[in-house]
Order: sequence, then C-alpha cells, then structure tokens
Amino acid sequence: MRIKAKGKAELIFTAEDGETYKEVIHQFAGPGVLLGMHNLDKSIESFARACFNYALDSKQDLWFATKDTISKKYDHTFKDIFQEVFEQEYQEKFAAAGIEYFYTLIDDAVARIIRSSGGMIWACKNYDGDVMSDMVATAFGSLAMMTSVLVSPEGFYEYEAAHGTVTRHYYQHLKGQETSTNPVATVFAWTGALRKRGELDQLPKLMEFAERLEKATLTAIEEGIMTKDLATWQRGKNK
Repeated sequence: MRIKAKGKAELIFTAEDGETYKEVIHQFAGPGVLLGMHNLDKSIESFARACFNYALDSKQDLWFATKDTISKKYDHTFKDIFQEVFEQEYQEKFAAAGIEYFYTLIDDAVARIIRSSGGMIWACKNYDGDVMSDMVATAFGSLAMMTSVLVSPEGFYEYEAAHGTVTRHYYQHLKGQETSTNPVATVFAWTGALRKRGELDQLPKLMEFAERLEKATLTAIEEGIMTKDLATWQRGKNK
C-alpha cells in the first residue's frame, strides 16, 4: 500500500466470534509504502512436510533459511513450525536415514552455498527460492540447465523445466535468425518423471533408462558438445 501522508498504520483482524484484534504496524512520519503478507500455519506445515519428505526420498541433508532476525514474526513463524514438525514427525526418520536438518539465516546460507559443492536440499520461501535458484543455476552454467520438481505433502510430484527460451527461439527461427536452444532442463524433467514413475510402479528398467539418458546428456556436454549458453559460459570460465 502506498502511504500518502503521516499517520499510523494498523492491522485489524476480526475473528469469527466477532472479537477484533488491532496492532500498530508502523508510525509513518511522512509518505511511504507498506507491504502486507499472510500465510496459514497449515500451509507452512505442508511446505515443511514436503521438504522433509523430499529429503528422505533423496537421502540428502535439508537446509532451511529465512531472515527471522529482521522479519521477527512472519519468518520466525516459518522457522518455528519447521522445527516443530521436524521434532514431532521426522527427527527419528532423519537419524535412521543418516541425514540432518539444518536451519540458518538466508544470508549465511548464501555464503555457505557459494562455498559448497552442493549435495544438499536448500528449502527457501518463495521469493528467496526464485532469486537463489537463478543465481545458483547461472553460476554453474545456465538457467536452461535448471529443473524443477513440485512436491506435495500427499506425495504427488510434478517435474518441469523451470526456465525456458523455446518460444523466443522459435520466433527467431521464423525470422530466419540463428538459434541455440539448450534442452537439458526439459530432458531432465522427463527423466525425473520417468524415474519416479518407475520407482512408484517398481519398474527398474524404466529407472535405468532415465539414469542412462541423464548420463548420456552430461557426457555429451563434458565432451564439448554444447549449446551457445554453455559454450559462452565455458569460455568465460577458462579466461
């Protein structure tokens, strides 16, 4: 909300029984802007369970990061609910699987990720995840290499290419322009879905096919067969 003058910004909540709760959000000394966010505990719990289940499924440590030192109520609620769900439902399962749950501030997590070689699941709130996933993908080659897996607490999975340039390249192609489209994220979306289907239906040959297709894709890139985005990144890396 854009604030036009000095004044007091209040949050007003009316419960089903008619009781009203008020809290002063900020005392504006002049014009400014106000951002409001909301979430339900149930939704945060579902997010937490989806993350913990995915960590167990892939047998990787789970990191969760927010900025609870600044957003002392909103982000801190995420932190508290994640910890509660972990202790009540997943602590023993994680110990049995030999993996860990780790919480830290988002800025500390960024520093740790940059220094790391990966091998963990990094759970972020939506905005943080959008920014940081793009950063990591670009640092390691190209956004077109980044896949996306949507996981629900009920165990439903959706695999997709998180970013794509196919439409833009198609219109360039129609104009007779040269294009170089990286298909890796799309390939890995298919292999991820096929592997999960094979796992659910107990089809080891389907899972093996997905593994072999991924290895063949990576081998081609490692041998120097790559699209423009990766070739440009590789030249810059070697300078």
